[in-house]
Amino acid sequence: MTMRSDDPDTLWTRLVRRAYRTALVQRWWAGRFRAVPGGDIPWTPLAKPLERCRVALLTTGGVHRRDDTPFDRSDPLGDPSYRAVPAESASADLTITHDHYDHRDADRDVNVVLPIDALRALLAAGRVGGLAPRHYSLMGHLEGPHLATLRERTAPALAQRLRADGTDVVVLAPA
Repeated sequence: MTMRSDDPDTLWTRLVRRAYRTALVQRWWAGRFRAVPGGDIPWTPLAKPLERCRVALLTTGGVHRRDDTPFDRSDPLGDPSYRAVPAESASADLTITHDHYDHRDADRDVNVVLPIDALRALLAAGRVGGLAPRHYSLMGHLEGPHLATLRERTAPALAQRLRADGTDVVVLAPA
């Protein structure tokens, strides 16, 4: 695995990242994973045609601007915070800080986990009405007390920001 010379990773985080790419560790993790029961799916039908809707992206891929604070990879339970990605951000200005999935393809093209260029193409084609001023990113790997933080603080704060941005539709792009 090649690492950038400016990468602050420790040997331990590089080993963990490599381990998560192995089939044995992936099967072990999948076998012990217990999904959090959710209840009803919150659904709101569109009140207007998609061609008149303002759209935002939400990824669980740990994407952020290179000049923004990276997600905290030192906590083995994850990081329940989020990052705002301004809609005008170029794909080349984005990076990924996440140790719990193989993002080599997304490192080459961030659109794999945050399809920002595809959304811009839909806007240019008149298929969506506009882009929200910001898209948002989470670190999808959360365990233990961070799940409560996500439900009780992070998700409500994100919902409030999306409403304040005038967002009509949110497209979830899981990693």
